Amino acid sequence: MDVPFSEGSSSSSINNHKHDVFISFRGEDTRRNFIDHLNKTLQHANISTFLDEEKIDTGKVLKPELVNAIKSSRASIIVLSKNYASSSWCLDELVLILKQPNQIVIPIFYHVEPTHVRKQESTFGDAIAEHTRQMKAEKDADERTQSAQRIKGWIDALKQVANLKGEDVRGWYETVFIKKIVDDLNYRLHVPSRSALPEPIGMKDSINFVTSWLKKEPSDRGDVLTIFGMRGIGKTSLAQYVHGLHCYEFVTSSFIKDIDRRCDDKLYGLRDIAAELYGCISKGSSTQDYDVSKYTSKIENIVANEKVFLVLDDINTLDQLNALLGRKGFYQGSKIIITTRNTWLTESCDLFKTEVKPTHEKHKLEGLDDTEALELFCSHAFKSKDPKKGYGEMSEKFVNYCRGHRLTLEVLGMSLYNRQDVAYWEDRIEGLGKDPVENELRKSFDSLPSDNDKELFKHIACFFVGTDRVYTETILKACKIRANSGITDLMDNCLLSVGWNNELVMHQLLQEMGRHIVRQESPDKAWKRSRLWCHEESFKVLKEKKGTRKVLGLSLDIRRLEINEPLETEALRKMDELKLLQLNCVQMNGSYENFPKQLRWLCMHVFPLDYIPSNLPMKYLVALDMSYSNITSFGVSYCDSQPQKRQRQLTGSCSKDKKLLGSLKILNLSFCDMLCSVVGFEDFPALERLMLNKCGSLLKICESIEKCDKLVHIDLSHCDKLKKFPETIAMSSKVKMVRNHPILKKYARKKKSNYSASETQIRA
Repeated sequence: MDVPFSEGSSSSSINNHKHDVFISFRGEDTRRNFIDHLNKTLQHANISTFLDEEKIDTGKVLKPELVNAIKSSRASIIVLSKNYASSSWCLDELVLILKQPNQIVIPIFYHVEPTHVRKQESTFGDAIAEHTRQMKAEKDADERTQSAQRIKGWIDALKQVANLKGEDVRGWYETVFIKKIVDDLNYRLHVPSRSALPEPIGMKDSINFVTSWLKKEPSDRGDVLTIFGMRGIGKTSLAQYVHGLHCYEFVTSSFIKDIDRRCDDKLYGLRDIAAELYGCISKGSSTQDYDVSKYTSKIENIVANEKVFLVLDDINTLDQLNALLGRKGFYQGSKIIITTRNTWLTESCDLFKTEVKPTHEKHKLEGLDDTEALELFCSHAFKSKDPKKGYGEMSEKFVNYCRGHRLTLEVLGMSLYNRQDVAYWEDRIEGLGKDPVENELRKSFDSLPSDNDKELFKHIACFFVGTDRVYTETILKACKIRANSGITDLMDNCLLSVGWNNELVMHQLLQEMGRHIVRQESPDKAWKRSRLWCHEESFKVLKEKKGTRKVLGLSLDIRRLEINEPLETEALRKMDELKLLQLNCVQMNGSYENFPKQLRWLCMHVFPLDYIPSNLPMKYLVALDMSYSNITSFGVSYCDSQPQKRQRQLTGSCSKDKKLLGSLKILNLSFCDMLCSVVGFEDFPALERLMLNKCGSLLKICESIEKCDKLVHIDLSHCDKLKKFPETIAMSSKVKMVRNHPILKKYARKKKSNYSASETQIRA
């Protein structure tokens, strides 16, 4: 049994804060997921943290550096997970944290009931009982007395922390929940004005203007600022920087980026954005609605009754503004920033048709002057503020050509980086066209170092903007595209970036340019192009059965067209080289043998059948997405209504050396409400990611999943009826992203007892 912590001689005074936040947590429960994400988000917000990550010997004394870290922190986050109380160190930390005067304490109930903490029930009761058993087993009377007093202190601390105002993670998306915690801490700690982003070059005057507007005496109706200007001029960069600089001043803030493009890319894009905004600003748990008006009602109720700081980036329609702001108005002191290309939009929305209108100001973002433009160009071309010796005159010619346009300066400068050859620069100057934006964006594409990077750019521009990087790399690697190094090349050339959630981000001008390049392959005959992403064109090509082997990728979501007309599988028969296929809500008549044999990615949301036909060619598939479908069992094909004539398992229709799904790495069956079971995993041993989110009827996952030794991610969120799950997977340390589920609790104690000696050295 451990003994109480040692005070040590180097404890810091209360006013000598070395850390903003100390995080107390149980490693085996949360280290690799929630804690890692929380810590990175806090650091991204410039909140310093103390997180014990060292592998140390388990001792009877809480090590002095932990004691000092607690005493020298301005706030503590206590993540109360199911095995928190089984660690004597966690309990000692808890006792010491609660003794600190003037320290902000935030308990987080991580999938545990607050009442279980308060009354020491469930795993908390089991843990205290085990500590008590060890105490009674002590042979030394003094040790036993000391341990009994220590346990009493733990029990008192658990009662005390459970009675504090805490945060319950259940019902939230973890990313939204963590942002809420970080925003709250930012406000309560009064973190000095600073942004995690570097100050954009040439925007000091605009930053000062927006900052002055934020500091201005607020109206009792809320204040709206519209930042407008042409595409690529830097509106998003300005808004994002200012938000990072001042969001700590508001209890509730949110930055929603790239709204117009996200609405265009997805049928329910506006609904998803409204849900994201509501999740960021709401105090209750995150809920899911399918109607954007429901989110609008919730949003306007919050902003009418609470001071908020919102940034809505790239607004392009009245529908977007009306959905995200409603018409009830804002609480006194609220600040709303809107970036757009259309100055008339803001005062035309429903909010400004009410009797009590918010105040409204506009700020036009102009191009950079020559000095600022030269500095921005040089920062990319030379990684310095000034031109390299011998390149000054040529640099000025490039800067004059770009006319102060930020994106063009960045792309052109980056394309010249490491090209320190005067002759090359002179050739580039001679080739400058009339339109600097279109011309230089195209040249940045043409100057890519390989055909691989060009094909990758077109694939992403047409199909994968906003998609997870790892997901995209997995699919395109199977298409013989060097996606990993290629994405790095695109990033180096300012043609692509990776967002906070590892999603691929591309400026809308660049995406349009990429799609324009594909369209020019055959301006008038869509079926002769390599990629079809326009839903109208895709439908027409399939309807008229004009598809050819030139088509590499095709996307069609029938809901975008308001057409309820089936298509024939025969339309796909001639597309021999088709590797990327998305057919959402499409009714296909005919034999699935007609599907292309070379498919690597198949996405068919709302698939109408309750089984996956065994004659569907899937030999080379690496990603299969059948979300929102009527499938009842994955792995068994019901091709006949007679039970006795049920077909053999889908994956059993091929010989063992040629498995039907032998290449499959990603399987997404999320939101399949009728799905009862997933079986036959031995026939897709390459599986790495399995998504079963919100499969409300799912009862079991076959133990053959143990054959998938490359599996690293399983999502079982909201599979409430799941009764059977293979123990070895639940106990695996390699499957790092298994979501919490009630069925996994029974393995917790056994997993704990099986921890290796080296693992138990990690502080909980």
